[in-house]
Amino acid sequence: MSEQGFDSARFLESVSGAPGVYRMLDKSGELLYVGKARNLKKRLSSYFRASESNPKTLVMRNQIAGIEVTVTHTETEALLLENNLIKQHRPRYNVVLRDDKTYPYIRLDDSQHFPRLTLYRGRRKEAGRYFGPYPSAHSARETVNLLQKLFLLRQCNDAFFKNRSRPCLQYQIKRCSAPCVGLIGAEAYRKDTENAALFLQGKTGEVVDAMVTRMEEASARTDYELAARYRDQIASLRKTATHQSIEGEGGDYDVVAASARAGAACVVVTFVRAGATLTLTVTAAASS
Repeated sequence: MSEQGFDSARFLESVSGAPGVYRMLDKSGELLYVGKARNLKKRLSSYFRASESNPKTLVMRNQIAGIEVTVTHTETEALLLENNLIKQHRPRYNVVLRDDKTYPYIRLDDSQHFPRLTLYRGRRKEAGRYFGPYPSAHSARETVNLLQKLFLLRQCNDAFFKNRSRPCLQYQIKRCSAPCVGLIGAEAYRKDTENAALFLQGKTGEVVDAMVTRMEEASARTDYELAARYRDQIASLRKTATHQSIEGEGGDYDVVAASARAGAACVVVTFVRAGATLTLTVTAAASS
């Protein structure tokens, strides 16, 4: 037990062994430290072992008056939540992950006539829309590759884009619609850009509906080649959607449940956005 009377043994009895994020608080409620764990019980237990000799950990441990825990589905979710909490609150004992350069984002530079899709890491001060953060450059790059296949947006830099006289290899392998040489108009490209943004926001259903409308319009004009392209995009989008998290019938709503017993409290919040479900569990124990 610390000097503030935090009963670590009692607290650890109720901690889950699932992945998640923990927040250590002092007696005034100030956030001391935010951490993530693959196994919350094992990680939190390590802070209170008698053999612990790290000076920073010992000093912090003596200030702990309460610990809040958020259980996540995966370690990746925990990593992203930890990152966001550290950036938001800048806890005293977190000496890394405080800036915006930790995790990659996907950036749509819509200040351009034909917006460019890129992987971005750094402070988000440049013009454009940012989506993320992603847990690794690999996962962000995979998403960019998928977006290229689905929406054929350009990735090339401006100097390359402005000096093309014929389509590059990206067009040949069906990863770009070649706006550099006018093979797609600005309005059609803008629609592809908006669909990519909706897809990154998880609004796959809206993208599919828009694609179906464009396919039908192309078919009515007897532009069957373009209609076939939209058909293939729709099939790819629907296939991608089946790999996302649990799907409902749609709609946005929250479900909250709470319970308190013997000095400990637990709150479970389920967020439903566009039919996709995310559940977070937060437990807390106060000092005795």
